[in-house]
Amino acid sequence: MKIHEYQAKELLREYGAPVGEGIVASTALEASEAARKFGKCVIKAQVHSGARGKAGGVKIASSPEEAFRIASDMIGMTLVTKQTGPEGKPVHKVLVSPAAQIQKEMYLSVASDNENAGLVIIASSAGGTEIEQTACTRPQCISKIPVSIVSGFRAYEAADAAKALGLSGLLEGELSGLLSSMVRLFLAKDCSLVEINPLVVTDSGHLLCLDAKINFDDNALYRHPDIVLLRDIEQEDAKEYRASQFDLNYVSLDGDIGCMVNGAGLAMATMDIIKNFGGKPANFLDVGGSATAERVKAAFEILLSDTNVKAIFVNIFGGIMKCDVIAQGVVAAVSEMGISIPLVVRLEGTNVELGRRILNDSGLSIVAASDMADGARKAIALAKEAAR
Repeated sequence: MKIHEYQAKELLREYGAPVGEGIVASTALEASEAARKFGKCVIKAQVHSGARGKAGGVKIASSPEEAFRIASDMIGMTLVTKQTGPEGKPVHKVLVSPAAQIQKEMYLSVASDNENAGLVIIASSAGGTEIEQTACTRPQCISKIPVSIVSGFRAYEAADAAKALGLSGLLEGELSGLLSSMVRLFLAKDCSLVEINPLVVTDSGHLLCLDAKINFDDNALYRHPDIVLLRDIEQEDAKEYRASQFDLNYVSLDGDIGCMVNGAGLAMATMDIIKNFGGKPANFLDVGGSATAERVKAAFEILLSDTNVKAIFVNIFGGIMKCDVIAQGVVAAVSEMGISIPLVVRLEGTNVELGRRILNDSGLSIVAASDMADGARKAIALAKEAAR
């Protein structure tokens, strides 16, 4: 789950990070009043995306009147960045902050380190806003410092980060405090990323978090109702949000073959085999190992809400999830919803014969597949035919 910049800054402030002033505005009038307080200020569109500046989502205002004009244009617009895709993100709020005098820009984050079952500090002195390009063209400029979740953040890790950022003396001490705050926040709120981009040295010689991004582990949200309240559904893919309501793991893609699979590994393999035979998956959808007929129906509704989907491939390996349960869910969904696009089903594993019998006896127009490759080929052919 993602949150807005102003929300991320408030969380960082609560944990003692150096975050400057800022006023959230929902109207141009509110933005102009904030500018009257700050003088020269920066107005930033609040959307779940980076690269806002190059897309016109970050602008400087020198007067309340200019702030009013900028906010009038931003609020209500759809901001399209290289991270949002062509559909963009709606802007309902802007963050107005006093313009900072900057000596130096840096990148700093704390992220999950799955390889070492811990955390990792990522630091770069080579600017902040172009960090993705730096990672590609100058990877030597990015330092990674492991942090143990058992022993916690240590002073020598702060020293390593300070060296990577080219900071010393008072600034090294400030960095140590900031990193301690970031790690504590990360662990306390079950984050997957806490990012400061850019972290700057101001003209007064102190660190300041000029921008912030925090992502959370969706699987841990049940422990953090306060974080759930920060969720902005309008910034999320509608299909992905609906899937989360049924504990379905769903990610939208740009293909035309809807995939319903049980198990993340099998789902990845299903997308791979579709691509291998020349097709394009429309999504990743893992119904999990304990799906009910209701969840299967919800999965179909999500797939069918994607107008790009021309065929559906249901690929189930019955283990914990029994094939007859999936078959019952498929029959119930198809009967109730009247699915008009081709449906290919491959079942294998626990209760497979019973599952196949349920499908065959349903009288519904369901294309049976003998194996995964057969199912992928049939789904691709049917999708092409439906697109004609």
